[in-house]
Order: sequence, then structure tokens, then C-alpha cells
Amino acid sequence: MLENPRSPRVRSVAKLARRAARKETGLFLLEGPQAVREAVAFLPDVIVELYATPTALEKHADLRTALTDAGVEIEFVTEAVLDAMADTVTPQGFVAVARQNPTALKDVFASEPTLIAICEEVRDPGNLGTIIRAADAVGADAVVLTGRTVDPYNPKVVRSTTGSLFHVPVAVGADLADVAARAKAAGLAVIAADVKGEDLLAARERGALARPTGWLFGNEARGLPDEALALADGALRLPIFGRAESLNLATAASVCLYESAFAQRAAG
Repeated sequence: MLENPRSPRVRSVAKLARRAARKETGLFLLEGPQAVREAVAFLPDVIVELYATPTALEKHADLRTALTDAGVEIEFVTEAVLDAMADTVTPQGFVAVARQNPTALKDVFASEPTLIAICEEVRDPGNLGTIIRAADAVGADAVVLTGRTVDPYNPKVVRSTTGSLFHVPVAVGADLADVAARAKAAGLAVIAADVKGEDLLAARERGALARPTGWLFGNEARGLPDEALALADGALRLPIFGRAESLNLATAASVCLYESAFAQRAAG
């Protein structure tokens, strides 16, 4: 059992909370039973190291069985060691080191997608995690992140996805112009979510949301610059019927993705 929270091994795990360490090693942190459970169920090969307290393994007997069945070795640690490794205050008894597993951009479009989310300079980790989670929920084919978007392996992003990071392909470091060109070549309409766009309800009524679509989402504070909007086939805005000044990016993105998912399924 690992007992020293100041040991080099513990420090090497804790460093993965930093982007520089993740970039250098190609690894990232997983914390809590839910994240570990989803990784084991969908991509068990990404788990490099698994640390857990005896109490947590006793409480989550199903997860212990899944880890054993997947051939993942379990290293017992004390609560103090786990706290030193984790990025959160309460890691709930589990910390794993996992291998980053981004999808190549060419593979995203080779699979003939009908619905994807494209994120350009989304900077808030919680927003990005929620967008990935929403994309998973609506059955989107992929999430594409430009190089100006926050690292999807940031611990806060990983936690916000609640396991969806292991369900939906995520491409990283893309150039927006390249993404837009590939999307259009694959038969997708690139639609920007923008406050200056056409009312989404009008687009819904004429059936525009039923076509294969790549939704383009921009920065939380500045939205999409003119050069990014020029790459899109059009722009739509969500109507606000109450007195709210605006919608949170992740909320707006979730609505847009669901609108397309509803329309595509209704169209058969």
C-alpha cells in the first residue's frame, strides 16, 4: 500500500493536473468511481494506473469486479495519498492515470457523420465538459475542438463530461478553416450559433435542422469573430422569451444539438 503522500510516484500523478505534464506524457487524471467505471466499460485499455482506498473498493464491489475482469491492477493507497494525487477536494476513493485517446480529424469525417459539435475557443472547462456530455446524450457522431479551445483532458473538463469523454469521439487541435472545409466536403452544413443569426424557430419550420449539421460554438465572452462566421453556411440564434440577458454557452449548445437530433430523427 502507498502511504507516503510526498513520494515521487504520488507527485508524478498529481502533476497531471497541469497541462504541461499532460502534454509531455500523453496521460491525464481520472477521479471518482463514475469516471473510472465508464473508462473500464468503454475504453479499458486507456487506464495505465489505478489507485483506490480499501474502503472505496469495498463500497463499490461492482467496480472492483469490472476492474479485475478488465485486467486492471489495483494499487491500494491511504486517504492522504489519494488526496495528494487528486485535483478535487473529495476524489471519492479512486484516482486513475489514463492515456489520452483523441480521434484523428480525418477519421471523424470518414465515418460519414450527420451531427457534430465544433468548438472554437471555448475556454471554460465546465462548458466544454457539458458540451461533450450533451453531444453524447443526443447521439452526435463527434466533437471537434480547435487549437484555441481548452484541453479536453483538463481535470475539470473530464469531471464535467461524467464519463462521456469515453463515449463520443473527440478530435483536438484542429484548424477551424480545415474543419469547415472537411465538414462541407462530407455533406454537412456548418451552422454557427450566434446572436446575430436567424431565429432558430424559423429554421426549424422550414426543415433546415433535419440536414446533416456541424454546429459551430464560439467563445463564452466574445462569441465567434467575423472570420469564423464567414466559414459557416449560416448562423442561428436561440430566441429568448423571458427577461434573461443571454444563455450560458453550454446550455445554448445543448439546446442546438437537441434541436438537430429531434429534427433528424423526425425526418427518419
